[in-house]
Amino acid sequence: MTFPGGRSLEDTEGNAVMVHRSLAIVGALGLALNLLGCASAPPPPVADAGAKPALAPEPVVNHTPADARPGEKIEHGELILAVGETKQALHAQHHPHKVLETRKVPGTFQPPAMTEVKDFALSKSDLDVIHPGPGEYVHVMEGQRHGYNNLTIGITYTAPGGAPPMHTHMGEESHVLLEGQKVLYALGEKMFVMEGPYIVNIPPMVPHSFQNLDDDVAELVVIFPTNVWEYDVLDYFPFATPEAKALAEEAKQAKPQPEGK
Repeated sequence: MTFPGGRSLEDTEGNAVMVHRSLAIVGALGLALNLLGCASAPPPPVADAGAKPALAPEPVVNHTPADARPGEKIEHGELILAVGETKQALHAQHHPHKVLETRKVPGTFQPPAMTEVKDFALSKSDLDVIHPGPGEYVHVMEGQRHGYNNLTIGITYTAPGGAPPMHTHMGEESHVLLEGQKVLYALGEKMFVMEGPYIVNIPPMVPHSFQNLDDDVAELVVIFPTNVWEYDVLDYFPFATPEAKALAEEAKQAKPQPEGK
């Protein structure tokens, strides 16, 4: 059969077949490209359940060696004082360790008038920052600088594994931790682990230190019934001993205790 224009039935059927095949090829190519695009797209990242938390930025000390006045020595944000024979003899009555130095908050200050709200209400950013040891910073509210007669408070930034040097205070001290973190203590001749929330009583002149066993920063609140921040550093670091390392490892492996236990 011949159609107008001279085309035969066979020509028309052939054209239809070619169109059908072309459409099929185009569809197949589209599907292949689509599959290729899906295959090349990277899979979404999977959260690592065992990943350690990102730590808060380390604080920055606000007193530097350049701030020292003639005859003064400032290191890691602290005023460093030599220890005389009288203080060494006093310490010898309480423990067998040698005193290396005394540390205080540097800088002169003008006591607040205690007439404005800002004299009574402080932000952490208003406080001096010191860096007593590896992984250990303290925001210090020294009472005499902020209108207190019998109170000094510190808020620590204790990184995982961080610890201050072994030290003593002339007066008593209290540690408060509100989070459920584990902290290794050296208190006199005793070594033990505490899991927050807790309060620890540290008597006057008793050598002590603490080490964060958690994977996140610990913020301890340390409290003194005096308006002066001062401590004496000793020539002994307890957490390098086999006993301390074994105790720390045992505490890390132990399951957290339910609150209130």
